[in-house]
Amino acid sequence: MSFGDILYIVAIIVFVYLTFGIVRNYYKNKFDDEGQRKDMQKNNGEDKEA
Repeated sequence: MSFGDILYIVAIIVFVYLTFGIVRNYYKNKFDDEGQRKDMQKNNGEDKEA
């Protein structure tokens, strides 16, 4: 295997790792510990009206 092939494989592994981390962090911030969506929860009676 040439140096270019090894560099290509390393680049793919880094790309997959970063993509997985971004997607995991996105969903971790979107859902709470019980699996409920944070943006769909009520604010316990503190709904702000415009």
